[in-house]
Amino acid sequence: MSAFEAAAAEEEARRKKRAPWGVIALVLLTGLALIRNGSGEFDVGPPQPASAAAADTRAPVTGGAQPLPYALPDRVRIPAIQVDAPVMPVGLDAEGWVDAPPAEDPNLAGWFTGAVTPGEKGTSVVVGHVDNQQGPAVFYGLGAMKKGNRVEITRKDGKTAVFEVYGIEVFSKHDFPGDRVYASKGAAELRVITCGGGFSQQDGYDGNVVAFARLAEVR
Repeated sequence: MSAFEAAAAEEEARRKKRAPWGVIALVLLTGLALIRNGSGEFDVGPPQPASAAAADTRAPVTGGAQPLPYALPDRVRIPAIQVDAPVMPVGLDAEGWVDAPPAEDPNLAGWFTGAVTPGEKGTSVVVGHVDNQQGPAVFYGLGAMKKGNRVEITRKDGKTAVFEVYGIEVFSKHDFPGDRVYASKGAAELRVITCGGGFSQQDGYDGNVVAFARLAEVR
């Protein structure tokens, strides 16, 4: 087998491992695993997105940078909310939930391995806790983001994929619009997801905050 054929076979194997978004959407109708771990035990809860920040997912894709080849993510930086955290791979847990990074480490994000890597054509997904028992965690400030903010993903190939946020919304975990959130726009896109909405001791957070972003620059 030639080097080209080996690379093609490896890429095909990776794609077969990626979960269909229709399946993930059904999983997310019940919420991410990290929702169950949010403590919510603070006088002031995490910020929630403003209605004016909603994404227009019907708008045609224009501009942006050319998609990158496959490469694992290494760190995520969001200057607007002071995020600078390592990224680890996460999959589905034994119960079929999208898994989350260990709750004990508040400054750790997870890249969902059922999606493309950040910068590839398609929709990549990065998740993280909003809080833990000790206090705010990596994506506590996600709901405060605004359109035009940047999300920088440093990749293990040495490139940095810079995404521009074009929407930030909170969705109920009981009515999560999987197709709207994850459908490919024919470009390299990113979704950053954490807990949001109301909180109860019995059920935890009742929603997800989702930042919609599109690849704008490669450094």
